[in-house]
Amino acid sequence: MTRRRSVWIALLAALALLAAACGDSGTSESGDTAAPTTAAASGGDEATTTTAASSGGDSTTAATEPANTDPIKIGALTSLTGPFTSWGIPASTGMQLAVDEINAAGGVNGRMLELVVVDDQSNPEEAVKGFNRLIDEGVVAVAGSISSGVALAETQIAEDEGIPLFLSKAGSGAILTTDSRYTFRTCLPAAPMIATPWAKYVEDNGITKVGAVIADYAWGQSFQAAVEEAFGAMPGVEVQFEVAPVKEQDFTTYLRSLQEFDPEIILGTGHPPGVASILVQSGDLGLDVGVTGPSSSLAAVMERMGDAAIGRYLDYSCADYFSDSYADLAKRYIAGTDQGFMEDDAVADYGVVMAVAEAVENVGDDPAAIAEYLHANSFDVPGLAYPLAWTEWGELSQAQPLLIKIGPGPAPEGLNEAGDWWPELLIQSDPLVPYVPGS
Repeated sequence: MTRRRSVWIALLAALALLAAACGDSGTSESGDTAAPTTAAASGGDEATTTTAASSGGDSTTAATEPANTDPIKIGALTSLTGPFTSWGIPASTGMQLAVDEINAAGGVNGRMLELVVVDDQSNPEEAVKGFNRLIDEGVVAVAGSISSGVALAETQIAEDEGIPLFLSKAGSGAILTTDSRYTFRTCLPAAPMIATPWAKYVEDNGITKVGAVIADYAWGQSFQAAVEEAFGAMPGVEVQFEVAPVKEQDFTTYLRSLQEFDPEIILGTGHPPGVASILVQSGDLGLDVGVTGPSSSLAAVMERMGDAAIGRYLDYSCADYFSDSYADLAKRYIAGTDQGFMEDDAVADYGVVMAVAEAVENVGDDPAAIAEYLHANSFDVPGLAYPLAWTEWGELSQAQPLLIKIGPGPAPEGLNEAGDWWPELLIQSDPLVPYVPGS
């Protein structure tokens, strides 16, 4: 039976100690020319004492065997360059905040956490090389996958090597199989699940004509199949698809085709890198309708679209921007990073680190034991719209996302230094039925 756990057990102590914390931030960056440092291993005698005191084992053994003071390494393998950067940076900064707060509270069983950061460059080949470097570094888990194409390559390594891998986005239904045991979704469920909330929104609002722009790669193809299934069963609803290359930024031809169809909403969710261009260019053509995004960075959306996004940009979110727990976390995040707004990727990956730390605290740093612990428990993450909990193959089992639109604000005090706007709630989805791979 799954036990509900809170990732906040040590947080009150962490917050009390943050102001007094000093030294290294527990971060290293891995590249082709230099191995990552182990700056967070500076716990020293204090870490040794804490570990020995909490071992709970034979006192003679504790006295004769030196405590392990090596850092517990977690990999942030995410997109810091390339078309998925606006997702990857919040993911890595959310992880870093969790590492900093845990280390400020004394670490895990007296050991410091270290975040080993690798840029996958939004490229599957670079991701594979990066994952292998992280394995050589001895990480206990890896998080931050954004692109479905990248994650399809990474999950093979995770399953073969037995290293827990957390997908921040990467929603292709093909990534997981029923045999997956080390790959876990976090912020974005599988594409076949994502179409369901939008179908409910369309039905609730009496929409009968739906346009969709799809990117020709794994995520886009999965999303198109999901839309065909979810919307195909809705009487009176027509859907027109336009398929474009993943790197396309001039959508004039595709949008002119949709213009003749006269849609009441445009699903841009299936083309993550192009959705900003789709919204702006559709407005230029007189298609003044809502455009759905791919769970994008809202700050990046506003930076690219400006006022054109206000009232027209609709999106999915795993973060509950309207909760007190989000507000508390986001204020610390904004104060402790160079980011002006806490995106849902940052919330989810903050939770990943907290969950992994809890697993290590309870079962040690063996990746197989960590994966087993994660499967056996669910985790309440502050600011997340639902608990992190998984099926045996790593699909989200309790996902209940929000659909939001960007409104004019004002934002609650201290929660948005990125601009004069704030998300508005459209609906919260009913709990989504977990997708079974191959179904």
